[in-house]
Amino acid sequence: MNFTAKNIADFTNGEIIGNPDEVVHDISRIEEGKKGTLAFLANPKYEKYLYNTKASIILVNRELVVNGNIKPTLIRVSNAYNAFTSLLELYAGSLADKTGIEQPCFIDPTAEIGRNVYVGAFAYIGPKAVIGNNVKIYPQSYVGEGTKINDNTILYSGVKIYHNCIIGSNCIIHSGSVIGGDGFGFVQQDDMQQRKIPQLGNVIIEDYVETGSNVTIDRATIGSTIIRKGVKLDNLIQIGHNVEVGENTVIVAQAGIAGSTKVGENCMIGGQAGLAGHIKVGDKVKIGAQSGVTNSIKPGETVLGSPALNASKQVKAMVVYKSLPEMYKRITELEREIALLRKEEK
Repeated sequence: MNFTAKNIADFTNGEIIGNPDEVVHDISRIEEGKKGTLAFLANPKYEKYLYNTKASIILVNRELVVNGNIKPTLIRVSNAYNAFTSLLELYAGSLADKTGIEQPCFIDPTAEIGRNVYVGAFAYIGPKAVIGNNVKIYPQSYVGEGTKINDNTILYSGVKIYHNCIIGSNCIIHSGSVIGGDGFGFVQQDDMQQRKIPQLGNVIIEDYVETGSNVTIDRATIGSTIIRKGVKLDNLIQIGHNVEVGENTVIVAQAGIAGSTKVGENCMIGGQAGLAGHIKVGDKVKIGAQSGVTNSIKPGETVLGSPALNASKQVKAMVVYKSLPEMYKRITELEREIALLRKEEK
């Protein structure tokens, strides 16, 4: 689909500097721009590409000061990154919209299927499942008995949702994710054998949640594992049974949260961070990558390292840690001098 600079300016409430009839049919990064593509500049580090890119139209912030000759047509907007995101959403919406039931697939006669639904080949929808309007279930996905998926949600290929789970509206679950598998619950017996604790709860995912690929969210032992509205999960994340993740929290790849931990709203958890079980993380907490969190964290705090400490304390500790070899050398020399002094005294 083709868009002119005027089309884009009208949509983004932008100001055109250049040719209003310039046409683009694709998007590109500014440093890799090609004729006929739209790019954007939001980070000042990339300004140097503005003067030699071959992109035809570039979205820039209104306050940008141009320091050279520019060939592309510019569109000045209040926030280039947000405007570009809106255009990507428009472009994605213009792509083919899948609907209909492909064969072979299995839909149990007791399942309820809404309007304008897409079910891909080899998908399975179990007994008493409820599928809302405009839901898309891509090939080889599994929806268990009694599970409810609300309107406008997308399950990409190979997603598995176990029985009695609830998925909200406008969610996106990427390929390979497993929602509602058993929590890791065992009791060691006198003979050292591990006895499985039945996992009888479910998973509730509220509206506007997105999970990356190969995310696993365990069902609760009793009650629900809950992912609140607007949470964004990267790829390869493990969330244990009875965990609750607060609204709009973002968790980066390979992080893990052990059972019964409560994470507050608007938190940011870095890649490969690990959170122990049965702790509470307050609202607006930031946890650095590879942090090991073993204790509860107060609202608004930033923690780093393993074990995780307040960021300011951890930075000081890191400075000391880097100095340990020199400190060890100095201590060894001091011990040697003390030993010589004692020997002379005797």
